Amino acid sequence: MGQLDGKVAIITGSASGIGKEIALRYAQEGATVVIADLVLPAAQATAAELVKAGHAAMAVEMNVTDEAAVEAGVAAVMAAHGRIDVLVSNAGIQIVHPLEEFPFADWKKLLSIHLDGAFLTTRACLKHMYAAGSGSVIYMGSVHSKEASVLKAPYVTAKHGLIGLCKVVAKEGAAHGVRANVICPGFVRTPLVEKQIPEQAKSLGISEAAVVKDVMLKETVDGEFTTVQDVAEVALFFAAAKTNAMTGQSLVVSHGWFMQ
Repeated sequence: MGQLDGKVAIITGSASGIGKEIALRYAQEGATVVIADLVLPAAQATAAELVKAGHAAMAVEMNVTDEAAVEAGVAAVMAAHGRIDVLVSNAGIQIVHPLEEFPFADWKKLLSIHLDGAFLTTRACLKHMYAAGSGSVIYMGSVHSKEASVLKAPYVTAKHGLIGLCKVVAKEGAAHGVRANVICPGFVRTPLVEKQIPEQAKSLGISEAAVVKDVMLKETVDGEFTTVQDVAEVALFFAAAKTNAMTGQSLVVSHGWFMQ
């Protein structure tokens, strides 16, 4: 028996990276996983991989900043499966600049993907979760939901904002059996992080090796990156919880970078 047998889980931004690993972990535990991604062919490829491995998966094209696209994607999942038990709001990007040079368009783009995307997907899924009397909403935060780093003003702002949204969903959803939580990973070596290494090296005037050792992993206890598997295990923990005791919480997964 899998921990998520019979459950349907939508994971945004799950064609690759952390989202893909969460989808795989959920599928291994018996969930039907919905690969919701901006790039439909990539979502279809990931869903096909899972199906080939014997799991239940479907692909949905979803621009999380587009209200109509989100509503249509969620409607397609309901039409196919009749239920939504878990939402993992994972889609995100990173843009780095010093604050005094930050283009307003980039600020708005990043906040829209992280915050508008979380709001729109949550709102679309909640009505179905409320009707069923249960559900789990999981936001992909960051250590930057708790801490700040240079060059990342909108990212830090957005990730802090997700904790506020989570707390409201936890309070409003409680009467309907819906819980909400935030995962706060440290640096995970995904394409998103790989892209930042040369960008930060250039902005800070240091080597790429120094970015990894002295910026990204400086505050960890062991100089190790968090893995996608580490994050997926926490996503499973939140999704498979047997009670609603764990709600409105944020869990840091970061090799000791930021301790609560």
